[in-house]
Amino acid sequence: MSFSNNHSDPNQPKQGTRLYNPYQDLHLPSQTLYHLPTSPEYLFTEESIHQRRSWGENLTFYTGSAYLSSSIAGGAAGFFSAFRSFEPTDTLKLKVNRILNSSGHSGRVWGNRVGVVGLIYAGLESGIVAITDRDDVWSSVAAGLGTGAVCRAARGVRSAAVAGALGGLAAGSVVAGKQALKKYAMI
Repeated sequence: MSFSNNHSDPNQPKQGTRLYNPYQDLHLPSQTLYHLPTSPEYLFTEESIHQRRSWGENLTFYTGSAYLSSSIAGGAAGFFSAFRSFEPTDTLKLKVNRILNSSGHSGRVWGNRVGVVGLIYAGLESGIVAITDRDDVWSSVAAGLGTGAVCRAARGVRSAAVAGALGGLAAGSVVAGKQALKKYAMI
C-alpha cells in the first residue's frame, strides 16, 4: 500500500477544525514572548545602582582563582623538585611515578594554603564593602591588611603586623595596577 498525501501541508488544520493557541487570550504576539533581556534584572532598585560582584561571587572568584593559580604553580615546583630527586638507578616507570606524586602533593599543598588566603581576603573585603558601602582602593587595602594579620596572627603580634602591612601593600598595588591598566591600556 502506498502513502497518499491528501493535504499539501500537515501543519494546516483540517476543514472544520482550528489549531490550538494557548496564548490567544493574552493578546500578545507570540514573538515577544521569547525576547529575553540582555542586561541583568534586579529585584530591588538598590542592587542596580551598585556595579560590583555580590559577596558570594566575590568569595567564589577569589578563593577559586587563588586555589587554581597556586595549584598550578605548586605542581610546577613539584615537577622540578622531582627531577632533582632522580637517582641513576630509577626506571622510567619510577621516574614518572615520582613526578606525578611530587607535583600532585606540592600542587595540593600550595593550592590549599593560598586558597585559604583568598577565602579570608574575599570575606574581609565583602564585609568592609558591606559596612562602608564603598568599593574602592582603600577597601581592598584594608582587606589585604586584615588578611595578612589574620594569616600570621598565630606567630605573634610582630609577625601579624608585618604580614598585615605586606598584605595591604600587595592588595593596594594590585588594585592600583588594575586601574592604571584600565586607564592607559584601555582594556
